[in-house]
Amino acid sequence: MMQMKEYKEVPQDAPQDDTVVRQPVAGGVAANGAENWMSIPVGMPNCPQGLEYLTALDQLLVSQKIEKLELLTGFETKNRFKVKNSLGQNVYSAFEESDCCTRNMLGRSRPFEMKILDNFQNEVLHLNRPFRCDILCCFPSCQNAVEVSAPPGQVIGTVEQVCTFMRPKFNIKNSFGDTVLHIEGPLCPCKCFSDTNFKVLSANNEEIGKITKQWSGLGRELFTDADYFSVTFPLNLDVRMKALVFAALFLIDVVYYEQ
Repeated sequence: MMQMKEYKEVPQDAPQDDTVVRQPVAGGVAANGAENWMSIPVGMPNCPQGLEYLTALDQLLVSQKIEKLELLTGFETKNRFKVKNSLGQNVYSAFEESDCCTRNMLGRSRPFEMKILDNFQNEVLHLNRPFRCDILCCFPSCQNAVEVSAPPGQVIGTVEQVCTFMRPKFNIKNSFGDTVLHIEGPLCPCKCFSDTNFKVLSANNEEIGKITKQWSGLGRELFTDADYFSVTFPLNLDVRMKALVFAALFLIDVVYYEQ
């Protein structure tokens, strides 16, 4: 004979488990206002962990956080950024690692490290920018550069400034030191009331993308160094090259727009 299962009603005031597990919301916004994170693509062979997001993207939107202390006092704080896709979904967050003295004494010449984190707070990209003289100099030791690792500890390439007295130029090199892409900026990198484009060029000097410093409004431009950027590249570009173009944005920001 089949036995009936007994169900007990749980009182509303019964003690509940205090442990609450919260994970980023992928592909939508939760009812409680949780942040909207991009879903991670799966089945991407030969791709550094954490860079899978880039395989499905041809554009990144980067916004720098306004620091209240910096706005009120002029005291230079660590830079922080949010990285989103064209749908407004969070892809990465970026945090500068540097000490107080070098930030405020050396300004844009300062050495720093930039950590790029995914939605689970795992570091997927690591940028290392050494100290460089803030003078017009063509010695190799004076040229701005950033070394890029993905995952941290495994170098995938560098972004290096080229000595030029006209348009800003940068070379993107792979882990073997071969130049694979170029970046060329405008004659005047600092414009008012309009966006500034840095063209991303192939080895054959064909434009395949761009890094854009977006005009963010008179008040924000005058009183802060918090900027808006966008990065575009071909969807089928190698994921490591996408990461290097993305990393070039942070070097361009500190060289031309940190002041």
